[in-house]
Amino acid sequence: MTYDKAIAFWFGRINYEVRSALPNDLKLERMRALLRALGDPHERLRIVHVTGTKGKGSTCAMLANILQCSGYCVGLFTSPHLVHVEERMQVNGVPITHTELAALVTQLAPIVEQMERTAELASPTFFELSAALCFLHFVYRRVEVAVIEVGLGGRYDSTNVCNPLLSVMTSIGFDHMAQLGNTLEAITYEKAGIIKRGVPVVSGVMQTGPQQLIADIAKANGTAVVQIGRDVQFQTTLDDDARQVMHLVTPHCHWPALMLGLLGEHQAANAAVAVAAVEQLRRMGLSIPDESVLTGLRDVHWPARVELVSIRPAIVIDSAHNIPSAEALVKALQQALPRVNKKSVVFAVSSDKQYPEILGILGAYFDHFYLTQYRNNTRSVAPEKLAEVLVEVAPWRSYSIHQSASEAWLTARDNVNVDDLICVTGSVFLAGELRNLILAEG
Repeated sequence: MTYDKAIAFWFGRINYEVRSALPNDLKLERMRALLRALGDPHERLRIVHVTGTKGKGSTCAMLANILQCSGYCVGLFTSPHLVHVEERMQVNGVPITHTELAALVTQLAPIVEQMERTAELASPTFFELSAALCFLHFVYRRVEVAVIEVGLGGRYDSTNVCNPLLSVMTSIGFDHMAQLGNTLEAITYEKAGIIKRGVPVVSGVMQTGPQQLIADIAKANGTAVVQIGRDVQFQTTLDDDARQVMHLVTPHCHWPALMLGLLGEHQAANAAVAVAAVEQLRRMGLSIPDESVLTGLRDVHWPARVELVSIRPAIVIDSAHNIPSAEALVKALQQALPRVNKKSVVFAVSSDKQYPEILGILGAYFDHFYLTQYRNNTRSVAPEKLAEVLVEVAPWRSYSIHQSASEAWLTARDNVNVDDLICVTGSVFLAGELRNLILAEG
């Protein structure tokens, strides 16, 4: 099978509609059946399994970088991708190649086609195939530790077939309520579904109710929780170059000052979770030197997460798509760029997000909105609709409407002064569409 045919086969399984006709437990049974036919590759991997409303991707990137700095061959599975689908599965920071992907899909396709002829299980989804490809790729590449990010929720996520070394939860907030529930406790219950019997848990969840629920679920599974804010304490300061430095104390170590490569106080919380995870992995016998932790946190790169790509003018690429991430973005910009003049945002968002609330949060900070849509117009809110909502939630802010993301960016770029800020945010799809264009301009 050629690469183009492999991509067509894989993407042909995308279905944006909720498959409400299928009971939830059947989703994992279908994934298990697929992996069983492939020889259960996930059972041959040492896995750190990570979920959360926000911060899970950044935490995965930090942890993977620390492990790589320690000399391990590290697999990293995240979603969604920014530009190329191959970004979802990386080994030591290198995405799967076209040749490797085509070979894996060639192996996968006959099994999938057979399942599609079986009415009991129906067709595996795009994400189920993504997870299966990831597990296969990591086995073939002899990955020593795999850091696996949950796609959605936890309990019924396709990755939740694994039996990990460690389960990690980064945060709880409102997102994907149609699938996960309308209360923090309901969302917590779904995400805490990654907790396995006897498998240690690291939690960065800060709300009292969700914390207690996680503790109860862990206790029922005969395991304990390392809780950020209780067992692990951290503070942050800024050095003379406005870089963030974290001061961290755990039950096992009073860490030296940790320089963070990612912007924002929320990244300090993510880094605290990553270091707590490191300490748990050390107890399991993994060799992770202190120097690898310092280097891994300092040098980690995670595109489109409050990514500062220019200083004068300040240009930031971000992918805040829910309330907690929008709040974290504004706080990070206030901290890292306190002296910018006019603050503009290029904004597009998916229709299933809480965009009135997001616009309200951003409207308290940004002066002008370049409202647009990304290429997948079936999921992107029309800029005219965004304008209607913005007038309601932040009537004091100016805006302009643009039918394409590139038009919005070029207009913003042509109207920026050296002391101003432009931020691109609202969706990973928008960030992915514009990032290469922005970087190409230097």
